[in-house]
Amino acid sequence: MQKAEADTKLMPDGVKHIIKTLEDAGFEAYAVGGCVRDCLLNRVPADWDITTSALPEEVKQLFRRTVDTGIKHGTVTVLLKEAGRLESYEVTTYRIDGVYEDGRHPKEVSFSKSLEEDLKRRDFTINAMAWHPERGIVDLFNGREDLKDRIIRCVGDPYERFSEDALRMMRAVRFAAQLKGSIDEGTAAAAKELSANIEKVSAERIRVEVEKLLVSAEPYKFKLFYEYGLTEYFLPEFNACMETTQETPHHCYTVGEHTLHSLENIDCGALKEEIGEDAFPEALKFLRISMLLHDVAKPLMKTMDDKGVCHFKGHPKKSAEMADTILKRLKYDNDTINRVKKLIEFHDDRTEADRRLLRRFINRAGREAFPLVFYVQEADVKAQSMYKREEKLERIYRIHELWKEIEEQAECVTLSQLSVKGADLIAAGISPGPAMGEKLNEMLNDVLEYPEHNTKEYLLEKYVKGKE
Repeated sequence: MQKAEADTKLMPDGVKHIIKTLEDAGFEAYAVGGCVRDCLLNRVPADWDITTSALPEEVKQLFRRTVDTGIKHGTVTVLLKEAGRLESYEVTTYRIDGVYEDGRHPKEVSFSKSLEEDLKRRDFTINAMAWHPERGIVDLFNGREDLKDRIIRCVGDPYERFSEDALRMMRAVRFAAQLKGSIDEGTAAAAKELSANIEKVSAERIRVEVEKLLVSAEPYKFKLFYEYGLTEYFLPEFNACMETTQETPHHCYTVGEHTLHSLENIDCGALKEEIGEDAFPEALKFLRISMLLHDVAKPLMKTMDDKGVCHFKGHPKKSAEMADTILKRLKYDNDTINRVKKLIEFHDDRTEADRRLLRRFINRAGREAFPLVFYVQEADVKAQSMYKREEKLERIYRIHELWKEIEEQAECVTLSQLSVKGADLIAAGISPGPAMGEKLNEMLNDVLEYPEHNTKEYLLEKYVKGKE
């Protein structure tokens, strides 16, 4: 064992308390897995896992509050009160996994007294390290060196690891993207050979890995899913994009390569500054999913004119429709699906830098799509050829500024912003129903043209009392 290279200040007191309690009772215990990896990267882990030689029932006897979260596989959640709040830590007995019959989970596990046996069953070397607050890091598979070099390498035989759990192939790519690293040749070769096994993995699990990669530092590495043959099973539409050329001055890549470059081109710094730290993660998710699927219909919509120039007329709307199908297949929630569809449907809108036209554009696209639609359009243009690029970007930046002015001046672009409400029309003698809806839309159409008309007095006088 070597001295820890991670700062023990990163280890919560709760983890230290659990380890000490187990050791005082005569057992071994270590922090293990992803939390160790994150600490070596000087990052604060989101979760802490502890591995121990104690059996689940022995763990339960040592702590007042526990939950049997995975007792069959040796996992007990220990609840501790820290700084006035209840924290939870998963404590799992050293184990050896049995046969993985479904390509995802072992049919059974056997408990062990050996830390080495427990670490040997883990997926990648960077996740197979244990850490004791006093004795330091236990690194039996050169995980620290791989972490330093940003190499994703399976523990032991990659064919065995991927045959045990097919999701590990996607996790390898995801970790490479998050760490800005590469995948060991042997690990990559095994993923390519066993890619068909991904069919055994649930859509929900695949979605999580795809999303984590998309919001990572290197979303372009989504291409590895394609190169390893994985997209053929969970996103075959992307394969068609990779094979579709774009014979037009506006493009210099295949549809797929353009898509991959567009993922990189979301201006994260500007977005974070504009919408704030708290809103940024969710917005980035919507944007990256939108970029992945914004041109997904192009292979179906491609035509060629008599000059040898290709066109993709109608692809934004069709891409939005296909995105609906794909995201439902991946078990996405309705809110995400609806937001992404809006961004895709309007990603190619060429509204000019005209305030009146922009108000109508906002009304069509929905106010909730802004300002994200500008970031989609910018990323799209930056992944195209240099043909008229500056001109295109200048238009986007100008209407982005106009949108800010419209927001700052609270100009009405939706029915919810209209000064007249349904209750006002009822009070004026108009019954609820289609006629009321038509009247409200007349008023909205007016104020979209003339924002200064958005007063209750003016609108009621003109559209209810019939006065100009």
